[in-house]
Amino acid sequence: MKVILKEDVKKLGKEGDIVDVADGYARNYLMPRKLATKATRQKIKSLKREEKRQQKKEQEKVEEAEKTTEKIEDRIFEFSVKAGEEGRLFGSVTSKDIAEKVNDAGFEIEKKNIELEDKIKSLGTHKIPVKIYKNVVATINVKVVEA
Repeated sequence: MKVILKEDVKKLGKEGDIVDVADGYARNYLMPRKLATKATRQKIKSLKREEKRQQKKEQEKVEEAEKTTEKIEDRIFEFSVKAGEEGRLFGSVTSKDIAEKVNDAGFEIEKKNIELEDKIKSLGTHKIPVKIYKNVVATINVKVVEA
């Protein structure tokens, strides 16, 4: 019997998959637990339409993220920090500081998406990778100057 999975089922498939299972397994296990429904032509067509809609929505999000990437890479985010000899900072610039500065500029970036290996502890310009959306990564320019 062909069924459409409503939820992920271990060793069988993921939500939305059309799988062929034994009649008894479908009637006695999957359907009573509302893990699957019988695959009819109408339901399959509906499922395919929904998949196309989801793909289109995903594509729009990726395009929006790429536009944001272009805008954010053109900017320089400047931090004015006290520094000592040889350009060493008193303190550091953290991913939290960068996130606040970027958000103040009108971009929505979470602190966890900033891929800062270690805190910035020196003057100069630093290139920091930021995850905008799934596979879209922007490189922002952070300029640290002496106060």
